[in-house]
Amino acid sequence: MRFKLILAFVDDDKTDALLDAARDAGATGATIINNARGEGLKKTRGVFGLEITSSRDVLLLLVEEHRCRKILEKIAEVGEFDDSHGTGIALQLDVEDALGVKHQIKSITAHFDSAQED
Repeated sequence: MRFKLILAFVDDDKTDALLDAARDAGATGATIINNARGEGLKKTRGVFGLEITSSRDVLLLLVEEHRCRKILEKIAEVGEFDDSHGTGIALQLDVEDALGVKHQIKSITAHFDSAQED
């Protein structure tokens, strides 16, 4: 079984909604890195010239490659990544090898088998 890694960089207030959307699209879990800092082309300045940065989360999802595009698109849709500036980004990377994912393979296989019976 081949895997891809989806990385999504999002405002922390959207994390739960994106995780729910990813699960609905076929993801079996995620790792969340809290309080990452992102910076665009220009720094955002607020009162007294202080830099304004909102808290961001990084979502790491190891997913079976056939489900990856659907999950990626669902995350982008729910996160409104293409609708407004600075809402987040998501990308996928090929995974050459992965250990510790037998439970995911069993879950995917069971889901695939039950879907074919329908």
